[in-house]
Amino acid sequence: MKPLQLALIRQRYTPFGGAERFVSRAMDALKAQGASITLLTREWEGGGDALICDPFYLGSLWRDWGFARCVCRTLARHNFDLVQSHERVSCCDIYRAGDGVHREWLAQRGRVLGPLRRFGVWLNPYHRYTLGAERRLFASPQLKAVICNSRMVKAEIMRHFGVAEDKLHVIYSGVDLEAFHPRLKETYRLPVRTQLGIPGHATLFLFVGSGFERKGLAAALRALPPAAYLAVAGHDRRARDYSRLAAQLGIAERVRFLGPQQDVKPYYGAADALVLPTLYDPFPNVALEALACGLPVVTSTQCGAAELLAETGLVVDALDTDALGAAMTALLDKNHRSALSEQARRLASEYGLQAMADNLLRLYGELMPRAGV
Repeated sequence: MKPLQLALIRQRYTPFGGAERFVSRAMDALKAQGASITLLTREWEGGGDALICDPFYLGSLWRDWGFARCVCRTLARHNFDLVQSHERVSCCDIYRAGDGVHREWLAQRGRVLGPLRRFGVWLNPYHRYTLGAERRLFASPQLKAVICNSRMVKAEIMRHFGVAEDKLHVIYSGVDLEAFHPRLKETYRLPVRTQLGIPGHATLFLFVGSGFERKGLAAALRALPPAAYLAVAGHDRRARDYSRLAAQLGIAERVRFLGPQQDVKPYYGAADALVLPTLYDPFPNVALEALACGLPVVTSTQCGAAELLAETGLVVDALDTDALGAAMTALLDKNHRSALSEQARRLASEYGLQAMADNLLRLYGELMPRAGV
């Protein structure tokens, strides 16, 4: 039987983007199962077949609108078995809600904004466009299924848009269990710590993520326990503001700003735990990567990964700095950390790339029973 002809839509690729890493891994895993994959994108550095949709734009609203328009026109000239979008584009059969629900993100962001800034956000033309694109997507008669990367996102889509539950499928991201492994500690712990000037015996927390406001870096800085260190990998236009905050808190000598990293594995190997008190994150890949490396993960209730970590005691409200500090302080205990490390690896072992590919192919088979998958 002929292989599945699948089109994937993702606007742009960045080497350190979590959603892009998911697309790249999913493509590799699905191709290994015989599926034929074509990517519709503005640009792609990952190899493979691609249809480029890169119309001119000025500003983020024009960027997203122009890309969506180009994609739908391009798809009308091709014949795919299924079209899966990772963007809010209404001309798709399957939407992977990897970015979560924009309406929910704005609500969570509003918790840290004053009344005037909240009002400004809701009036912002880009947010108005995105909210409208989201409504049109979930109301599209072409939409056959929504892939949710956490139960949290599934519940949000049902609550905000009334999408039928049988259209919503929770399929967690997959992680390369060989590339992300506790053995990274043997290779990188001492060299990386020496490079960063961090004592070998000190507890090192790792923060990975771009967009520091959403990912909760300010809370992580304020909650950093005495004598512990924090390494920050990621990009933010206001990174200097967070450096100043570290200085104001008197912890600058224990914080290392690494900038964006294409390869975070050395830092997983050097760290003792991951801290990600995010305001809103549907399911960050870094959580699975850290767990696979045997790192305990401290995160927030508005993070999709929290539903896998309920029994660890390391899930707190993103704005509860005292609770976050207590959770981080508990990890200063080496024996406690060691027990959670073993639990982390066991948990991650259930979410390998093959499991993700199998779940995706099972869904495609249900939607296209004649596709031969």
